[in-house]
Amino acid sequence: MRRIYLITYDVCDPKRLRHTFRCLRNWGDHLQYSVFECQLTETDLLRCKAELAEIIHHKEDQVLVIDLGPAASRRDDLVEAIGQPYSAMAAPCLVI
Repeated sequence: MRRIYLITYDVCDPKRLRHTFRCLRNWGDHLQYSVFECQLTETDLLRCKAELAEIIHHKEDQVLVIDLGPAASRRDDLVEAIGQPYSAMAAPCLVI
């Protein structure tokens, strides 16, 4: 079963920042500068986290993974936008 995760990152080094962005682009939808929405199975989540752990510097960088619940029961009001409207992506894009 897929769940929706909000993954955010704060990476100090520009090279690691680019690698982190490219990694997450393969797993989910880019919402803002360092924020991705990912619909992942448990296995996908473990693989994504393992890839990120290889990229970041654990004493300088931070990645937050926030579980927003099952993708099947996603509500349209899950995200509230102030300013420009939020538009949910139709389906996750996974590049392997």
